[in-house]
Amino acid sequence: MSSSITLQVNGEARSLPAPMVFPDALQQLGFNPRMVAVEYNGEILHRQFWAQTTVQEGDCLEVVTIVGGG
Repeated sequence: MSSSITLQVNGEARSLPAPMVFPDALQQLGFNPRMVAVEYNGEILHRQFWAQTTVQEGDCLEVVTIVGGG
């Protein structure tokens, strides 16, 4: 039996299956992990820590999509 968690993503409540590591959570939420910067519970979460970070009930994410241009 799989459980789910609720977290805030850009101010909106979203549900995900648990447990889930950070890059998988981003993809499940519809973001391309290679094209975003993330604030995780009020602090920038550096990419080097993503694979070892598991999202938890009540976490708060602010996700900014990186847009290239010229």
